[in-house]
Amino acid sequence: MYRQVQITNFGRRQETAPGLVHNTLCTNCQTCLHPQLLIYWFTYHIPSWKSLFPLVTSPEPRILEIGSWEGRSAVFLLTTLCAQGGEMVCIDHFDLMRTPAGRERHHKLSQNLQRTGRPFRILPQFSVPALYALLEEEIVRDASAGFDWVYVDGSHRADDTLLDAELAWRLARKGCIFILDDYNWPEQPVESVHHPRRGIDAFLALHAGEYEHLSKTAEQYQMILRKTSEMRIGFLVDQRAERRFASALGLGIYLVLAIDTSYAMAAAVTIRSAIEKTVGRMTIYIVDCGICVEDKEKIKSSLPERHDVTLVFLDLPTGSLAAVLGVTWAKVDMMKILPVERVLYLDADMLVRRSLEELWNTDLEGSSIGAAMDVGFPMGHDGVSRRRYFNAGMLLIDLAKARTRLSELEARDVLNLHFAGDWTEGLGTYAEIGSADRDILALGDMKDPGVVHFTGPVHPDLVAVLNPFVQPYTSKPWGYAGAPGHPFKDEWWGWQGSTQYHEMSIQDSITKFETRVQFY
Repeated sequence: MYRQVQITNFGRRQETAPGLVHNTLCTNCQTCLHPQLLIYWFTYHIPSWKSLFPLVTSPEPRILEIGSWEGRSAVFLLTTLCAQGGEMVCIDHFDLMRTPAGRERHHKLSQNLQRTGRPFRILPQFSVPALYALLEEEIVRDASAGFDWVYVDGSHRADDTLLDAELAWRLARKGCIFILDDYNWPEQPVESVHHPRRGIDAFLALHAGEYEHLSKTAEQYQMILRKTSEMRIGFLVDQRAERRFASALGLGIYLVLAIDTSYAMAAAVTIRSAIEKTVGRMTIYIVDCGICVEDKEKIKSSLPERHDVTLVFLDLPTGSLAAVLGVTWAKVDMMKILPVERVLYLDADMLVRRSLEELWNTDLEGSSIGAAMDVGFPMGHDGVSRRRYFNAGMLLIDLAKARTRLSELEARDVLNLHFAGDWTEGLGTYAEIGSADRDILALGDMKDPGVVHFTGPVHPDLVAVLNPFVQPYTSKPWGYAGAPGHPFKDEWWGWQGSTQYHEMSIQDSITKFETRVQFY
């Protein structure tokens, strides 16, 4: 569709579509210091760009271009990549319309884009304010936000290029083709602040692990990437933004566990399954109630390779209840030390089977915590006033609100007493066997739980094992008894095999048990 037009301008060759309005001077800077290197200013890239088109999966691609001049690349993309639908946003300052040359370029770009018959917008601004404006617009587009093709060809300064790339990256969808121009620009030394390469290299280092290189060689003029991470706008545009925008803002999910070394393997399974089942940013806090160095390393090594997951170990506060009364009390201690305002707490003996996003976004309706009814004791234990009773193994906590009520708390039962009337029911639970109290639960809806809590002791005593009225007895999958009859036991072991504890098995527990029996 393109025809070539020979133009006598430093012997330079320009290409255009029929009817395309263009200047005869260099479209980059109106001068050609090294014309022999600028013979194919844009058209040279057409073959490599066309080879990238199959990677764009959207039937109606959205394109963002920073630095459009008169629109040669924009026209090409609109008439090829967007031939069946799509749209384009062009950013260029046009001398802020204060010069005749700037106004003329804007006029010619508008004419050229209009002739394509495709949807487009021109933002006649410097790139930073224009990109900020786009960030504000895109965050409210929800699922349709973002661009499938981004071309950064603005300023040649390294710092400007870094800033343009960073802001544009936040607007790029997962899978976006991201092109940074002038990586091998010959006009300035590559180490100069007036050359884009230093900015591009800094950008590449900053986002390592979030893209794949599509540039074929280091000598290729453009740096071409394909984004492999989810879009994160990461720009707070309105204090009234609802929680549904949390992923776009890059806040992610804050997950916390409190363990000692005896529950390290179980925690590795819980964390691994949570990460694998949940897309997006996640920070995992582990309250260290006595974890050996070896187990810390194994937990770290059990995490899948994800650039958007952070693991942080937190020490117990001075004078902690857990240090005196046991790990269970760390649920109280952690409220004082977690550096966030909202957190999802999980016991280590849990298996995550679906994304935690829906659970995380539960509306607490003004309550301090969200919790699940205790499936074993829906109306509480003996000695506790009969009322709807939650299981403290999974808690969604508004820490800002809960801290205002924090006083001398005791764990489990007293958490129920303390937060009586201040917790929201709705987080799911699971049970196979009914009881009188369980009639208030919708057990039929819980056959395919998102989170499974393996309640019961690690190693049940002989009385529990031999009790004919409680069969099968409750236990943990990794205990010597192996949680007989539990419908999710084998699934737990499948996840355990993906952690650094995969060499440990039920047989290990049996061997340790027999060794201990022989010793005594």
